[in-house]
Amino acid sequence: MHITAKVDYAVRTLVELAAAGEAPVKAEYLANAQTIPHKFLEAVLGDLRRAGMVHSRRGPDGGYWLARPATEITVADVIRAVEGPLASVRGQRPEEVHYDGPAAPLLDVWIAVRVNLRAVLEGVTVAEIACGRLPGFVERLTADPEAWRRR
Repeated sequence: MHITAKVDYAVRTLVELAAAGEAPVKAEYLANAQTIPHKFLEAVLGDLRRAGMVHSRRGPDGGYWLARPATEITVADVIRAVEGPLASVRGQRPEEVHYDGPAAPLLDVWIAVRVNLRAVLEGVTVAEIACGRLPGFVERLTADPEAWRRR
């Protein structure tokens, strides 16, 4: 899976907002706190606002804040908001792809990949990242030294 800069920035932005609480946070602060280029951050915040994940207000008391509790925003939600579906094959959803002959079982592989992506990405919330308490299954997966080995 390729995690784009846009996804990385969006998740980090939401985590920063979750850690900040309910008070509006200026875009400049978010950009500096997470070392995100300001112009790029503005585009990401626009996507997150359109997806209903953040609210914004202009002016001296303005800024950005979460539109819903961080406990209700999963990493999968963020990816879908800024990039679209979690898994695609040549730009199509896996269930829309068709293979003939000996390649036919490949469809099941792509569906299995999506299921496993969902298991992790839908199982971790912005709140869990912000407070540093990831779900046990993530800790078990990353405790395996093989998880850290390049292949």
